[in-house]
Amino acid sequence: MKIEQIYTGCLAEAAYYIESNGEAAIIDPLREVQPYLKKAKLAGATIKYIFETHFHADFVSGHVDLARQSGAKIIYGPTAQTTFDSYIAEDGEIFKIGDLTIQVLHTPGHTPESTTYLLRDKEGKPYCIFTGDTLFIGDVGRPDLVQKGAQTAEEMAGTLYDSLHSKILSLPDQTLVYPAHGAGSACGKHMSKETFDTLGHQKEVNYALKASSREDFIRQVTDGILPPPQYFAKNAAINKNGYESFAQVREKGLIPMLPEEFEATVNHAGALIIDTRDPQEFAKSFIPSSINIGLNGQFAPWVGALVTDLKQPLLLIVEEGKAEEAITRLARVGYDETIGYLEGGITAWLNAGKDVESIDSVSVTDFEEIVLTQPDVKILDVRKPGEYEAGHLECTLTRPLDYINDWTGEISPTETYYIHCAGGYRSMIAASILKARGVVNVIDVQGGYAAIRSTALKRTDSSASAKEIKH
Repeated sequence: MKIEQIYTGCLAEAAYYIESNGEAAIIDPLREVQPYLKKAKLAGATIKYIFETHFHADFVSGHVDLARQSGAKIIYGPTAQTTFDSYIAEDGEIFKIGDLTIQVLHTPGHTPESTTYLLRDKEGKPYCIFTGDTLFIGDVGRPDLVQKGAQTAEEMAGTLYDSLHSKILSLPDQTLVYPAHGAGSACGKHMSKETFDTLGHQKEVNYALKASSREDFIRQVTDGILPPPQYFAKNAAINKNGYESFAQVREKGLIPMLPEEFEATVNHAGALIIDTRDPQEFAKSFIPSSINIGLNGQFAPWVGALVTDLKQPLLLIVEEGKAEEAITRLARVGYDETIGYLEGGITAWLNAGKDVESIDSVSVTDFEEIVLTQPDVKILDVRKPGEYEAGHLECTLTRPLDYINDWTGEISPTETYYIHCAGGYRSMIAASILKARGVVNVIDVQGGYAAIRSTALKRTDSSASAKEIKH
């Protein structure tokens, strides 16, 4: 028996490779499927099944491509409906993988079709559960992703409670829990950085599993949920209806362009330029109207949160050798319209004598002096609301990057704004977007709130602020 968790940190996503006696199964595969095919080939195994725990909202699954290339059957739990060939299993149905069995446990609550897969060893003993977004390490799935007009978040939370207590919590304590996500995913609130655990330990430490009643569970699970990123519903629809093959997306995007062609394509196709370099490198020199979303951070989720049109043509600025990685990560969240990248990167653009812009950065020492001597200085804190509530400068405006498309209209193009996040990644994204939208004077605070805490600037831990914007 072989069970391998394949964890992708930038998406906080876990897929699984299961193998026994020459047969294999994949659970919740990512968009690019060659790694799974390669594993099976090296082991001399045949991929028999592709198990989907639900219609994922935060990434595009590789189920359709993998089934096409391997001949495996796509399995969903009860109530799922797809427009491609799939098998909709019954609650309790059993599948064989070599000497192992996988049993379908319909566990609605996160979504109506959400399903947990119970793996039993060759002796028939429960060994592990693949819980998808039903049960995380330290958390449970958010219950608010159902379509409008269907059940409320509170009703879905009640269904989730019933699923956990009727299907999962009665399993042996030593059963391993393998979820679809870890810390950093927007599919839950309090996920642990650990990516697996025993069910018994989760009963002891998971706040949702310790709820005193069904009503207490509903209250705790629904309290403080932020609105889902705008791309979630779009990705769920893609996973339900199918998509263009990843090979075609890759081929379409891997088009190197010299500066003249790149510039002409921007103008002709109305393409958005995404510069994937390190934030501080971007700030020194960048193509006008380009936005910075660094490849070394949570690149794909931030593109998904901020670029509202999946069909938006994209052109990329990348470090040498990074174009395919950027295209792959965009495709994972449904952005399939990359149409090329700048060959030679920003150096080629500069050598061609093309116009560039820059964003000023200020050290935390200079920032401290500015705040102390300029009482009317405008400072944007672009961290998440929970981060802001945990501690912030009293003179800041909370403007979460997640909602920049909502609050940009409040920003005056003629004012000067100092921008910070926790460490510098998100603040440069925000600064670049504001700059592209005509705000001339945006200044990044180096080191973000982590550096600001070392100063004497007045801070508060209060969650109340007269300047706070509500969403």
